[in-house]
Amino acid sequence: MRTDEELAQGIQRGYTEDLATLVDRHHHALIGFLFRMGGDRRLAEDLAQETFVRLMRSIRQYQYPRPFKPWLYAIASNLARDHFKSADARYTDALEEAFEIATEADSAALSGDEIAQVQDALQSLPTQQREALVLRYYNDLSLQEIADALHIPVGTVKSRLSLGLGRMKQMLEVENAGR
Repeated sequence: MRTDEELAQGIQRGYTEDLATLVDRHHHALIGFLFRMGGDRRLAEDLAQETFVRLMRSIRQYQYPRPFKPWLYAIASNLARDHFKSADARYTDALEEAFEIATEADSAALSGDEIAQVQDALQSLPTQQREALVLRYYNDLSLQEIADALHIPVGTVKSRLSLGLGRMKQMLEVENAGR
């Protein structure tokens, strides 16, 4: 099986079937990342599609053997940030879709109410902390891969993860205390 990096090289050489392979490998996880960033399934699907369009436009900028996955998530992250900065960005409540997109591990470990609480807490975080948490815990990127994707030092990734987890813990404790 060819690596993502080899497939990216193939795309640079004009092999469109390599793009299809990369889309198959990363599309679902990319939608999950973008959904967790904005809470809207349709928007996540649109942004994931646009991520692959941008990938094609900028594939010449990819430098082998640079890890491909952080490069792809950098494109998606920039798109999401640009969208949420725009004046016409609207946040919608798509909590019921959390069940659709939640990973099997989430579903096995948490009840429906708990998934909703976690999703709410995640959406309440500042974008930078939410981004780091989603990339780490939902998309399983390493600290270095997150740093590469977000163009920040590893120490900053650690800080954002720590702050984000601390805030989520506080929000979930307050939520559970009120029950």
